Amino acid sequence: MEETINLKELLSTLKKRLVMIILIAITAALVSGVISYFYLTPIYQASTQLLINQKRENQTVNSGDIQVQANVQLINTYNVIIKSPAILDKVALKLGSDITSGQLNGAITVGQEANSQVVRISVRDTSAKRAAEIANTTAEVFQTEIVKIMNVDNVNILAKAVENNYPVEPNPIRNIAIALVIGLLLGVGLAFLLDYFDNTIKSEVDIEKELGLPVLGVIATIDEIKLEEMKERRAARKSTARSENIGI
Repeated sequence: MEETINLKELLSTLKKRLVMIILIAITAALVSGVISYFYLTPIYQASTQLLINQKRENQTVNSGDIQVQANVQLINTYNVIIKSPAILDKVALKLGSDITSGQLNGAITVGQEANSQVVRISVRDTSAKRAAEIANTTAEVFQTEIVKIMNVDNVNILAKAVENNYPVEPNPIRNIAIALVIGLLLGVGLAFLLDYFDNTIKSEVDIEKELGLPVLGVIATIDEIKLEEMKERRAARKSTARSENIGI
């Protein structure tokens, strides 16, 4: 016999397990909040900007756009050079800490600013001060070393990195929201799973599904309070009838 799923049954299942679903969602949100605020290490980000522009020789009237396009195409090359050992080894040496060029490579992100000749160097670190220091040192070393590597002497630092004391990670509000949604989904899934494995018979509809036989009759369930009220009314009627018979 094919089983059909209707919306009323689904809503009934959710309503029956509503407390469990809410508790799972709240628990997931609380756990996420506690982990985000008390256990995850804050990560800070600092960024600096470089303007890279090559010398323009024998420039003609229409050569400006061509020169800009050439500079933009070189940005990808500069991005690779910035994260190369030729630069990062000197950055690590200049910082004078235990940090290695490999660790710097993982902490530094280099990107181009919206189809321009500006390169952004971003650094993420557990210390806001160290993140700014790494970004500024990397920019300074690149500005010096690129002259030897590519014969480019027109690199300007547009903006130095400053300490940003607001961590970019973790984001507790976002984490709590995600955990809440996941908790709700888990709660709903668990509710349907429990209902699926619940083989107890609760109504005449369950009997029809289980046995494949029509239900001929149903014995109504009488509430205890209503039963007592019925007994009291019956006793009152009998008492009234006796009084009338005696009076006659």
